[in-house]
Amino acid sequence: MAVIERETAPAPPTLREKMAPRVPGSALWGWLGPLLVTAFAAFLRFDRLGIPRAVVFDETYYAKDAYALLRFGYEHSWVREPEELADKLFLEGKADQIWEGGGSFIAHPPAGKWMIAIGEQLFNVTPFGWRFTAALVGTLSVLVLCRVARRMTGSTLLGCTAGLLLALDGLHLVSSRTALLDIFLMFWILAGFACLVADRDRSRRSLAAKIEADPDRAFSLGPWVAHPWRIAAGICFGLACGTKWSAAPFLAVFLLLVVLWDAGARRAARVQFPVGGALAKDGTATVLSLGVLPVVTYVATWSGWLFTSGGWGRGTPSKSVWLRPFEGLPDLVRYHREILDFHNSLTSKHPYQSRPWDWPILRRPVAYFYDDKVTGCGADKCAREILGIGTPALWWAALAALIVVVFLWLAYRDWRAGTVIAAYVAGWLAWFPSAFGGRTMFMFYALPLAPFMVLAVVLVLGLIIGPERVVPRSRRVVGSLIAGGFVLLVLLNFWYLYPVLSAQNIPHGEWHSRMWLESWILGDPNWSQEPSSSGS
Repeated sequence: MAVIERETAPAPPTLREKMAPRVPGSALWGWLGPLLVTAFAAFLRFDRLGIPRAVVFDETYYAKDAYALLRFGYEHSWVREPEELADKLFLEGKADQIWEGGGSFIAHPPAGKWMIAIGEQLFNVTPFGWRFTAALVGTLSVLVLCRVARRMTGSTLLGCTAGLLLALDGLHLVSSRTALLDIFLMFWILAGFACLVADRDRSRRSLAAKIEADPDRAFSLGPWVAHPWRIAAGICFGLACGTKWSAAPFLAVFLLLVVLWDAGARRAARVQFPVGGALAKDGTATVLSLGVLPVVTYVATWSGWLFTSGGWGRGTPSKSVWLRPFEGLPDLVRYHREILDFHNSLTSKHPYQSRPWDWPILRRPVAYFYDDKVTGCGADKCAREILGIGTPALWWAALAALIVVVFLWLAYRDWRAGTVIAAYVAGWLAWFPSAFGGRTMFMFYALPLAPFMVLAVVLVLGLIIGPERVVPRSRRVVGSLIAGGFVLLVLLNFWYLYPVLSAQNIPHGEWHSRMWLESWILGDPNWSQEPSSSGS
């Protein structure tokens, strides 16, 4: 007699599976896919990295300041007359001949310049040397975004797509190939954000496991939960602020977000008083890791200035090495007041300046380098340029994606959508008060927004494709074709612009055909070799 087997219904998901579902698919491909995308990004960033053999735009400040940190422990002033002499000596390998006077006043903290100094220490004072760490950090940021997007979307494919789109962004590429500070600012903000997302998953799993083991712990405020990833995040945000102060709005917004995440986690776990539990049981860890630790890390980035004598505004250090950081703090506070006054009064005109509302539409990019005296391109007139501009197909699509993401947040309270919008607002709207005050700004200030723009695009691509086993297969096929077509469009757009992103020698007519808007040329291109007034 045949035995009739009854189909058993699948077991309902556990609390842990509900609160922090694991990413489906192969763990191997979860790393191998992102690493392949990262290898592609590395090729784009390291190929011809030493070209042009010139001091490009604000490299005139940061490459010298980085070498000064190696030599003296603080930024040192250099010969200013004639104006080109210091750059000439620097390129000739005579960097030690540029110094004169004493400590130099700087506009930005030292962390990013210390990172540039690593490349100069490893590969000497050469264009490749001072650009090496920027290329390395730019490459690593692609890997970080692959992994964090994979975690947020639950899809290795979408995670790799996010990394690929960031690798194909023109502004990210240019920033990864020049020794300016913004790539380091972007990297530490993204790394801190990735740590917080990892902490969100880990803490939700831990909370669910504790309540599943003992349901009575859901009463009152709920159990204690450890947050080790927040320690790493605090260090990252301290280094971000130690690169540029514009990291501070991101830190403030993410600090608020994690409190909301903690309360949401306890509510999902049916804790009796979720908000009180988040404040009482998670609040101490949050304040210490995202309040105190970033400040300590930030001050530590000034160690070279604190422990030595000769830096701008540094008094005579104490004979006791252990007392120097403490007795130097009043001098550091005074120095910061001077830096703040400098930024508040920075209203000098520059041909490549722009306003925050110009950045999303790419109205006025920055020409980091331009040379139309070069020959050998096969035409009567040639040109080489490094144009700091985002890939239009990506940036303009991101505008539409951000609108969709706002809807997702308002309609479905999707935490991923809310996080992306909060981060974008932190990095964009925070500039508006200064813009209305007339402060000089440049488009590369928008670089920290790029990962969150990409995340917005990827969330929309995931919506277009649709979740597996929920939407019909035919719908997923069509959605995949649309998503794949968009990525191909970004790739083609990037490939077309690549010559003017990487200083390739091309006929002048081909150069001009890539200047889609008059505002991308901005009159006399030779202005592009002028540094900005916000360096050093």
